[in-house]
Amino acid sequence: MYYCCGITEKGVMPHNEDALLIGRHVMTAGMIEQRLEPPFIMAVSDGVSGENSGEIASAMCLESVRKIEELRKSQLHASLMEIHEKLAEYSRNAPESRNMQTTLCGIAVDDDERVCAFNVGDSRLYRFREGRLRQLSRDQSLVQLLYEEGSITHEERKTHVHRNIIFPAFGNIKDTPKIDIEEIEGGFEYGDVLLICSDGLSDYLSTLDIQEVMELPKSLTDRLEMLVKTALEHGCGDNISVAAALFIDK
Repeated sequence: MYYCCGITEKGVMPHNEDALLIGRHVMTAGMIEQRLEPPFIMAVSDGVSGENSGEIASAMCLESVRKIEELRKSQLHASLMEIHEKLAEYSRNAPESRNMQTTLCGIAVDDDERVCAFNVGDSRLYRFREGRLRQLSRDQSLVQLLYEEGSITHEERKTHVHRNIIFPAFGNIKDTPKIDIEEIEGGFEYGDVLLICSDGLSDYLSTLDIQEVMELPKSLTDRLEMLVKTALEHGCGDNISVAAALFIDK
């Protein structure tokens, strides 16, 4: 059994280009809580800044993701690629949504409780285990590439002039995205929290900031609300979405 919850909100922006998925429910505003048995998917999408109709791209993406039936790694890649192609085809035929794109980051828990992580773009997946927070996803961004090459430092990633440039995302009509899919070794352990967020959270809160909130003796929903509030207090100028899954029992 898994306890899942999530929040998505526009923050200081005029509208929300984020969306989140928990189980079969797609949301573009507010909070959701659910207790779920496998199989299920939890994911966050963030419409790409600077492209048309980000809010359409993120919601359409998750509406398709929620319908995926086969959650094993061997089948998941093909299903996700079909969703990218569907978004790209829509944007080719809708001038007002030309080249709409979205990130996608999530987890798929299959019938055997194997957990696959999938990611395109710079939304993030973290695992909180025994008081420590660790990023499991890899940002598909220019600054991440520069950091791995040694051209910039960890701190410079936060303020780099090109920090918002990401690699091809879902819906890109010129280039095919690279979908990172990995089975999380060992899956969930009792008490683990897997946390997914858009860059409206991770750009304004460090790993240590998030870890300090996750360590608090509060309910999971209270901690997510505190993360959103703290990001806004740190000057967040973007939409914010965060979702979490807690393994509670077999």
